[in-house]
Amino acid sequence: MTTLAPPPAPSVPEGRHRAAVPAASSRLRRLFTGAPEDPRWARPALWAILVLAVALYAWNLSSVTGNTFYDAAVWSGTRSWKAFFFGALDSGSFITVDKPPFALWVMGLSARVFGYGTWQLLLPMVAVGTGSVALLYRMVKRDFGAVAATIAGLALTLTPITVALTRDTNPDPVLVFLMLLGAAALMKAVRTGRLMPLVWSAVAIGFAFNTKMMQAYVVLPAFFLVYLWAARAGLGRRIRNLAVGTVALVVSSAWWMVVVDLVPASSRPYIGGSTDNTVWDLVVGYNGFGRIFGAGSSVGSQGNGAGFGGEAGLYRLFNSIMGGQISWLIPFALVALIGGLVLRGRAPRTDAKRAALLLWGGWFVLHYLTFALAEGTFHPYYVTAMAPGVAALAGIGAVMLHKAFREGSAAKWAWVLPAAVAVSTVWAVVLLQRVSGSGTLYTVAEVVAGVAGAVAVIGLLLGRFTKRQRLTGIAALAAVVALLAGPAAYSASAAGSGTNGTNPTAGPSTGGMGGGGGQRPSGGSGTEGTGGPPSGRAAGGTGGDSQVSAAMISYLKKNQDGATWLVAVATDQAASSIILESGEPVISMGGWSGSDNAMTLAKLKSLVKSGSLHYVVISSEGGQGTNSAISTWVKKNGTAVSDYSGLYRLG
Repeated sequence: MTTLAPPPAPSVPEGRHRAAVPAASSRLRRLFTGAPEDPRWARPALWAILVLAVALYAWNLSSVTGNTFYDAAVWSGTRSWKAFFFGALDSGSFITVDKPPFALWVMGLSARVFGYGTWQLLLPMVAVGTGSVALLYRMVKRDFGAVAATIAGLALTLTPITVALTRDTNPDPVLVFLMLLGAAALMKAVRTGRLMPLVWSAVAIGFAFNTKMMQAYVVLPAFFLVYLWAARAGLGRRIRNLAVGTVALVVSSAWWMVVVDLVPASSRPYIGGSTDNTVWDLVVGYNGFGRIFGAGSSVGSQGNGAGFGGEAGLYRLFNSIMGGQISWLIPFALVALIGGLVLRGRAPRTDAKRAALLLWGGWFVLHYLTFALAEGTFHPYYVTAMAPGVAALAGIGAVMLHKAFREGSAAKWAWVLPAAVAVSTVWAVVLLQRVSGSGTLYTVAEVVAGVAGAVAVIGLLLGRFTKRQRLTGIAALAAVVALLAGPAAYSASAAGSGTNGTNPTAGPSTGGMGGGGGQRPSGGSGTEGTGGPPSGRAAGGTGGDSQVSAAMISYLKKNQDGATWLVAVATDQAASSIILESGEPVISMGGWSGSDNAMTLAKLKSLVKSGSLHYVVISSEGGQGTNSAISTWVKKNGTAVSDYSGLYRLG
């Protein structure tokens, strides 16, 4: 028998092998050196900014506790897939947190893969924070070049509130990253006129909605305006594409809400923060109109924290609480926006530079008005969502105004850039004088800002009128130093000290329950990660209920007797701290503020009868979270545990 040899394998031309190696080498080289047309310094500068961002966001993470409210929900999600999906505070799935769960999913998956602990929860935050810097750099560079992108990336990296918040477990860093993904896809849709980038932009904003609900929609008016005005397509096609994009937005935003609200209430947790146990009410109320109009509105509620950022008004973001967190570059950004639009005033409808200005200007203005005028719950860290708009305008404005300053024939452009630098420098000095007694760091920053600002303004004017371009360039660098010295000092402080996990801020404490070195639960080393209970992360007194002690928690664990829940307490703050100390499910009867109707007397009786709950803490602060009917019934039918005030055994 003749054995047939297998056919020879198809050969690859030798030239293709030779071409593949240089191509791969070229791509690797471009990763570190940038495109051939870029300045040689551009890519190393980007890498330096990204390394700085990682250093600021990840420095000494073992000292960070994070927001125990969200930490507890992540822990519960690692114990139960049901709690994971619904975003429940406890692994028994009695009540959810008052936000949708996407950010919890991101942290929860990290904790499931690497184990539960501080760095495992904060690793995704560091990643999305650094990713936001890279995204902003890429977007600004495409239309305005490497100098503008470098300034924008550095400004975002050094935004004080962004540094403080990225070192925390609040959901806002994920929100900002998703919004930037949406903006990047939108600008691609504008440049190409194609539908799919617009759809992906809508999907990104939909996921942002499932991170923090209506806050994700603040940028939508700017998105719609930019696409409708500037996209490279006919008007009819633009309108049709926007209609399809709107459908994608609704679907990607509403799918989780619809699924949850279709599940019978008896088979899912109570929706924390709602008045009627539906996600829809949470959207339009507590996390919607209630944030804007406050407790006096017909929907929603004011909630806790309304006064953390100071009185509502156009000046709010410049006050003693907010000024050091976000306002450093606002004067320059405003001048840059107006000047940039004037300079691009006669450009074609599809001009990419004007479209970018409209996008970032809309991002900045819409967020500013929303945060400044909000009458409801307002925490200082919300303004981190405004930071990309301010940073982008700072970078874009620096380049456009500098070019107009050097090349503009009109006399007015000789004064715009120096005036913008002067006003911003004066404001930086004012902000630093507010905290002048808080340490040498801020005194040095004040001197640097003042001196560099003076050098910048004088150098710009002398360079302009003596035609010395080198002097103008040196003055421009001095301007960057002057405007970023203050933010750098605040950011370094945030990276080097603890922050308030519930209400993180950077720099010295100036009121509003924030500030560096804010109070945090003691006793946690932050080195967990074994997958075991997160004991020690909230040892001692538990936030929101001073009646509950570590000794009481130990007693409850010894006497749990097979119950699903360790204990029922008044609020989320108390429950989350006990969850982190014990590793066991704990019921929050009243949600975040203690006013949720999550626990009813009938439900309590059912839980006690089934053996799912044996212990209840009746608050000594007037019954918040434990209404009078529940309090009366517990005291009548329970047995007081004499060693622990307010603790009752039932069943």
